Amino acid sequence: MSILIKKGRVIDPKSGLDGVIDIFVNGNRIEKIDTHIRKTGSDIHVIDASGQIVAPGLIDTHAHLREPGYEWKETIRTGTMAAVKGGFTSVVCMANTNPVNDNKSVTDYIIQKARTDASCRVFPCGAITKGLKGEELSEIGELYEAGIVAISDDGKSVKNSALLVKALEYSQLFGIPVISHCEDEDLSKGYVHEGKASVLSGLDAIPAIAEELIVSRDIALANYANAPIHLTHVSSGGSADIIQHAKKSFKKITCDTCPHYFSLTDEATLGFDTNTKVNPPLRGKEDVEAMKEGLRNNTIDIIATDHAPHEGTSKDVEFDIASFGISGIETAFALSLALVGEGVITLHELLRKFTVNPARLLRLPYGQIAPGAIADIIIFNPDVEWKVDRNSFLSKGKNTPFHGWKLKGKNLLTIVDGRIVYRDKSFKG
Repeated sequence: MSILIKKGRVIDPKSGLDGVIDIFVNGNRIEKIDTHIRKTGSDIHVIDASGQIVAPGLIDTHAHLREPGYEWKETIRTGTMAAVKGGFTSVVCMANTNPVNDNKSVTDYIIQKARTDASCRVFPCGAITKGLKGEELSEIGELYEAGIVAISDDGKSVKNSALLVKALEYSQLFGIPVISHCEDEDLSKGYVHEGKASVLSGLDAIPAIAEELIVSRDIALANYANAPIHLTHVSSGGSADIIQHAKKSFKKITCDTCPHYFSLTDEATLGFDTNTKVNPPLRGKEDVEAMKEGLRNNTIDIIATDHAPHEGTSKDVEFDIASFGISGIETAFALSLALVGEGVITLHELLRKFTVNPARLLRLPYGQIAPGAIADIIIFNPDVEWKVDRNSFLSKGKNTPFHGWKLKGKNLLTIVDGRIVYRDKSFKG
């Protein structure tokens, strides 16, 4: 079946296209972009996108789909159902599964499972070290040949600097990024950010320097190896300052932050809601403003979700023993659209951080609307208001601190590889 999208405002951040125009999708590719495209036939599905925005499908560089091994938290099927609802057409899944994705067989399993169960594209991220133990490198070449698009020990920093240098050298050889989780484990024995809120709550705290030290180290090691480094879920204003300064002399640094780091402060933890327990922790007001400034001045290249779904029993416990993480893939885009409403960044720049920049980082042929391009497309309305209801999440993880929030901006329809995979019940186009 072919799809004709009519009268939508098409925004393609890669080419700069922005205008009311039609898109004709034939098979899995965009065949034509023009005004007043006329096509007839019973096999053509016409979508009226009047008053809506048509954009490339979003790319999430950091999510946890939990499969294999933690299927009670999430599966590739449920995680990608949640992804397409949120506007994501490509998702990179982290390696901290059970077994860890440190070998070809696990990568093969994820790719095969995604082929049969996924609603969107799934790209495995391999582990830097075997078992995520930080002791011995995984067979990175074997993982690359099996189909990984990046390597990471997310959840843990690689403490051994010599080992990380070797990983950086291998990553350069295979043309895949190292996605670095920056955390000094000796300084990270707590549960919340070290600040006024932690003093009031009495919860054990994690200082921002725990992140900033490893940000500095990993940049120095990447510079030494002359290899690219991607710093993930940046949360500290100090980290943003370090990255901004380093980028002036070393151009192979990229980084991302997540919506919860520019939408919430550590004051949210004062209610002891375990849904606010994340790693790195929610930080102070000055850090939130620093994340916004980093996005504005392009110190921060990408917005990722760090989607970390958990079953209820992992969160319905005391704060100190609750699992870290937010189920964020269904709210990420709407929370990020608030940046446009606040005047932090333009809509073009926001979309660039969700599409063009992730595609460039991972060397993926997606994230654009152009003749001949793969038809990964979303239709959204930045003005639609809606209320977050965790009970309506398609993800198995209902662990969100945004339950009950009123958000503005909603994805209405998602097309992956030329197929409609999600349609909001309110969209009549």
